[in-house]
Amino acid sequence: MRKIIIYTDGGSRGNPGPSAIGVVFCNEKGEAIKKYSEEIDDGTNNEAEYRAVIFALKKFKALFGNKLAGQSEIELRADSELLIKQLNGEYKILESKIQLLFLSVWNLKLDFKKLKFKLIPREKNKEADRLVNEALDSQGKTQKLI
Repeated sequence: MRKIIIYTDGGSRGNPGPSAIGVVFCNEKGEAIKKYSEEIDDGTNNEAEYRAVIFALKKFKALFGNKLAGQSEIELRADSELLIKQLNGEYKILESKIQLLFLSVWNLKLDFKKLKFKLIPREKNKEADRLVNEALDSQGKTQKLI
């Protein structure tokens, strides 16, 4: 495995409110190979953005193992300026909840050969955004067995 591109997005309705994440794993040609969406605990948009990154890095290790993580180049792309600039050390992290989430990402980062965080325009993150909205739209809808 040479390079994996991971698109992440997180969102919250109400901010804070019901939250969800969307993650898309792509090969180096940009072709989607895995997609995930998941409801998460209520929180803010920024917390959801961080939780999406944490989910993506943990999922990569679960799917491909620590050995491959240590040999892989990952480019993580997101449309959250705050997230990417904090992860790249350009913005300070003042909120305590975000500081804890940042530390989780930083500790996970140590397991990868190369992990680059890249800011992309919202329109280039449509699939991860769609997955977030899909999860948010399905919140509270449970099937009843009769």
